[in-house]
Amino acid sequence: MSFQAYLDTIEKKTGLTPRQLVGIACEKGLDRTGVKAGEILVWLKEDYGLGRGHGMALVHVIQKGPTIGTKHVGSDGTHRDETETLWLDGIATKPAD
Repeated sequence: MSFQAYLDTIEKKTGLTPRQLVGIACEKGLDRTGVKAGEILVWLKEDYGLGRGHGMALVHVIQKGPTIGTKHVGSDGTHRDETETLWLDGIATKPAD
């Protein structure tokens, strides 16, 4: 599953866009330097029922922003993404690939 597919599934499961969840994480101070992924994962599990895989995709965005490494961009592998910039504003507003 691509990074973007994880984020799209998170939106379907929670009803919140990735950008909204990042905003909530920031309000909770989970974007601060030194916050461990495990702390964010606990929050996502308790409040939204998200598992580790989906949670780690959001951890990346919370801690590092919407840019991902180019390793899988344009590849045919399972974890391929079309671009190195993830769309955080929701499935309904995502530009066509």
